[in-house]
Amino acid sequence: MSASGASLVEFLEVMRRLRAECEWKQSQTHRSLARYLLEESHETLEAIDSGDPEHLREELGDLLLQIYFHAVIAEESGDFTIDDVAGGIIEKMVRRNPHVFGTERDGAMTPAEVNTLWESVKAAEKKREFVTDGIPPGLPALLYADKVLDRLTRAGDPVTVAASPDLGERLLALVAEARADGVDPEQALRDAVRRRL
Repeated sequence: MSASGASLVEFLEVMRRLRAECEWKQSQTHRSLARYLLEESHETLEAIDSGDPEHLREELGDLLLQIYFHAVIAEESGDFTIDDVAGGIIEKMVRRNPHVFGTERDGAMTPAEVNTLWESVKAAEKKREFVTDGIPPGLPALLYADKVLDRLTRAGDPVTVAASPDLGERLLALVAEARADGVDPEQALRDAVRRRL
């Protein structure tokens, strides 16, 4: 395995050439590609669930294709380049991980403490007005509920869910229970469904 990044540079050239010489790829826009980005994201999740590293490698490649495709389209219109994308995420990772890159190292942190630090830096950056600001409403319902409950807890307004005959309230209570147990409810449900197959 190479750590030089040469394949990433070569892949950028491949995508530029495909965009220039392939009629289908020339006709694509950010909007027309959105469905493929969603599809490849779900296929990557499936590969993770399968536990097959080769399957995951392949699906990560398909996901990377979508990222490069969007970056090449943006490059053509002068909006941004793949280097801008990489530079932006580098800056964000350094800023949001002061326990690694900053001078504020106070010894080892637990994963929960790291997550709390990450969320506090992110919240300061985003200056949220509402608890749902920045949470895509199109997320799967369990993931959406988990994120909202997390935000409410961080804001000092944790949700207590009482027993209810309402199915939605009972589902919300299960998400709260999963959070209390440190379980990802979305992944837990996917795992349970997979066990039935």
